[in-house]
Amino acid sequence: MFVVMIGILITRAAKGAQQWKKNNDSPVLTVDATIVAKRSDVSHHHHTGANDMPYTSSSTTYYVTFQVASGDRMEFTVQGTEYGMLTEQDTGKLTFQGTRYLEFERSVG
Repeated sequence: MFVVMIGILITRAAKGAQQWKKNNDSPVLTVDATIVAKRSDVSHHHHTGANDMPYTSSSTTYYVTFQVASGDRMEFTVQGTEYGMLTEQDTGKLTFQGTRYLEFERSVG
């Protein structure tokens, strides 16, 4: 069982490194886009602390879906502070690199 867990961790780390390199090799693009959806995913984690005392922690991942002029949609993970500043139907300039969200600049007016 221990070997299986180590194998899973190594596989995940390799995939993460591969995606990181692919993003770095991708051009930085800025396109016109509209925010069409927002969602969050809360994960709960159960732990055992000192003296075998159980405790729970949670983490939230935030996602925003953008639609570009061609009609294609792209979903990106964003920071919580950014998520709170974005509103569905906002239009503006989306900047991204591969699967990495960089910025959304709202159109004024």
